[in-house]
Amino acid sequence: MSVSSRVWHRAPVAAAMAAAALATVACGTPSPDLFVVERYGTVPGARLRLLVSDQTARCNDGPVKNLTSAQIIEARDIRRDLLLLQTDDEPIPKAPPAQFFRFAVQTEEGTLRYPDTQQRPVVLPRLSRFVRRVAIDTCGLRR
Repeated sequence: MSVSSRVWHRAPVAAAMAAAALATVACGTPSPDLFVVERYGTVPGARLRLLVSDQTARCNDGPVKNLTSAQIIEARDIRRDLLLLQTDDEPIPKAPPAQFFRFAVQTEEGTLRYPDTQQRPVVLPRLSRFVRRVAIDTCGLRR
């Protein structure tokens, strides 16, 4: 057997070993946290602490739940928009007092508080809808 054919036969084995090593390393690495949302309000079930990581969510310190692909994409987009909002010099417009819920969202840029009546910038009502859907659909909560 020539040297080139020996290298050819070893290449798939080396590639498989490298892939297995990477998979082992990746399995033990938790997903990075994207943001944490605390929701408060006057209605039953309003209180919520939602930790959103890159692929999972945790409601009220309960078990970690996997997010769907669509939820992961939405969470990443929301995080990007929140970071842009938090680093922008433009003030957030005033909103009427909360009807049912108040929110506090925390990212690496800090904490942003807003009422459920906040309509601008659009990322805030979008985040409110995301929180509600994850709480109900993923975590199995009433609200």
